Amino acid sequence: MRAPIPEPNPGDLIEIFRPLYRHWAIYVGDGFVVHLAPPSEIAGAGAASLMSALADKAIVKKELLYDVAGRDKYHVNNKHDDKYTPLPPSKIVQRAEELVGQEVLYKLTSDNCEHFVNELRYGVSRSDQVRDAVMAAGIAGVGMAALGLIGVMLSRNKQQKQ
Repeated sequence: MRAPIPEPNPGDLIEIFRPLYRHWAIYVGDGFVVHLAPPSEIAGAGAASLMSALADKAIVKKELLYDVAGRDKYHVNNKHDDKYTPLPPSKIVQRAEELVGQEVLYKLTSDNCEHFVNELRYGVSRSDQVRDAVMAAGIAGVGMAALGLIGVMLSRNKQQKQ
């Protein structure tokens, strides 16, 4: 039997491991989290909830962590505490609670659930998932360009020998 996951502290960032991406929430106490959820986001929906990333609006929801995570694994991940000073937990929770029920702009690249929770905890809107995806796309693009250039050079070399 696995050891129970310790109760997060109010203001902690919760990283939920969905298939293909990470969903983020902020713990507000008593088993509840506040998170940014596109209207089609269904807790525990897995890959199907990836379609919710195409929405342009989201709703700030307060739900039980257990329900939001569903069958997906999760853990506390206050990964930017070494770069930014977290706001006091009471302030984080107050700010999160004040937003519950509001419909907000949602953009996968600039206003997603990770941006949302980092803004609440640190006052800094950022998403490493987006940064990492952009870097990977850039690296892939450079690789494709290099392959194309090699192809052109090989083609020219072959033509010159004929």
